[in-house]
Amino acid sequence: MFKVKKIMDKPVYYSTLLDVEHFFTSRELEVKENKKEIADYLKIDVENLIKPTQTHSDNVEVVDINKKEYDECDSLIIDRADCAIYLNFADCTPVILYDSKNNVGAICHCGWRGTAKRIAPKTFLKMQKLYQTKPADTIAIIGPCISFSCFETYDEALNQLKNSVKNPNGLFKDNYADLKNINKRQLEELGIEKFDICPYCTVCDNDKFFSYRKENGTKKRHSAVLKIK
Repeated sequence: MFKVKKIMDKPVYYSTLLDVEHFFTSRELEVKENKKEIADYLKIDVENLIKPTQTHSDNVEVVDINKKEYDECDSLIIDRADCAIYLNFADCTPVILYDSKNNVGAICHCGWRGTAKRIAPKTFLKMQKLYQTKPADTIAIIGPCISFSCFETYDEALNQLKNSVKNPNGLFKDNYADLKNINKRQLEELGIEKFDICPYCTVCDNDKFFSYRKENGTKKRHSAVLKIK
């Protein structure tokens, strides 16, 4: 279940399924404009609030406290508590993965291209390789993004998205695709069972979140933020 709390008196959204510090900011609280205040809230140094350079890739990296630049990276894994990560969104799907046994987490930027490239499953498989993460210990939180009824796209994108899952049933209708549940299906097909999916749509709930489509290519972004124990 998703609930609302406030940071700097601004609403952010979080899942009750996850017991580590995480939240999805609203259009009222851009991380870029309030980085110091958010770092203070997380009790970390501002330079340790880390964001990669997102390019709709399927590249996954692990945070190194001595490295501040992550070029062409759309998924970050974090295994230490003295820093936090955030990625930006405006219709694309945010996916947080958390290994509750090994205290390792990740944020994945799953636009339609990243979803088609299976960036969330690739992140889990990297966690599995590096930390022996098991599906049974993994919690997946799918944040606010463009909804099924609002995401109309073209044939090539639809074909790539259909090929990203073994079972596409229920995920497509005409030229529409359900990005939230495509990402869920990809992870389910790896054996993950614990999910919480945000009910909000960035287009329909544009008063809460930014929408690249509805706002004619806006450069403003809301964020997914994660800090582990």
